[in-house]
Amino acid sequence: MTILDAIFQGVIQGATEFLPVSSSGHLSISQHIFGIELPGILFDVMLHLGTLIAVVFVYRKLIWRLLKEFGLLVADLFRGRFKWNTMNEDRRLIFMLVIGLLPLFLLFLPIPGTDMKVKDLSEQLASDSSILVEGLALLATSLLLFLGIWANRRTAAALAPGKHWARGARAGRTQYTVADAIITGVTQCLAAVFPGLSRSGSTMSVGLMRGIDQQTALDYSFVLGIPSIAAAALLSIKDAGSEGEAIGTATLIVGVITAAIVGFLAIKLLKWIVTTNKLSVFAIYTLIAGLTVTGIAIYEMSTGQNLFTGKPL
Repeated sequence: MTILDAIFQGVIQGATEFLPVSSSGHLSISQHIFGIELPGILFDVMLHLGTLIAVVFVYRKLIWRLLKEFGLLVADLFRGRFKWNTMNEDRRLIFMLVIGLLPLFLLFLPIPGTDMKVKDLSEQLASDSSILVEGLALLATSLLLFLGIWANRRTAAALAPGKHWARGARAGRTQYTVADAIITGVTQCLAAVFPGLSRSGSTMSVGLMRGIDQQTALDYSFVLGIPSIAAAALLSIKDAGSEGEAIGTATLIVGVITAAIVGFLAIKLLKWIVTTNKLSVFAIYTLIAGLTVTGIAIYEMSTGQNLFTGKPL
């Protein structure tokens, strides 16, 4: 992998990690098209760390508030002063984040009849020679986005009957319930398994379908992704071995920096898109991309070779 390859992959990771179009799917598709073969998973992990830096920076004030509130929560628990019904907004968010992360343990369940765990399925699907799964998962992302947009408009209509849904209008609940958090967490697990199923897009859409306000759903999705990305990176680095020597330190650093910068810009862009009610752009994009990728995958399966590199599947 060259420095230029690292920059290209960093741009794709940074842009698609937070935009609701699936970073894992786009990385897998781009590697398929350009014939990029990684010597392992370390580079992909480092790109995710780059985007982790971006989201932590954007939400640094909220994260700091939550950390301080967590300290107060622990103190109240030891003093016997904790009451579920009197929690403030930050404390409630901490609990909803913890509940939303619990379904991630499903990724460590063994797959019957194999020596793999559920989390291993993701790497297998992303590294196979076909991009059919990526195409179908992009179509699933599109469907979820359309359903989320439709649900949010229904929520807005229910709150203000007879009024036009104005640009920038917000509609829905601003707090997650236990059921909301569990459903969102399970959705995040599915996105972790299938490349092409957007984590941010699917978790945000599920929130909208549950009647959550757009901005609240977006913020919860991003903050929920911080420990998820960090945990996945740590687990993958543990298994990466000496892959860094095969890729090169400079290449890794360039990829991380690129992913961080582009990821920061992508978060800002998505925040603006949400406030202007333009999520349909991504629903349409993932629909077109999904149909295109699925069509190419079916054609390649019929010919037995990669359409772009000419290599056998």
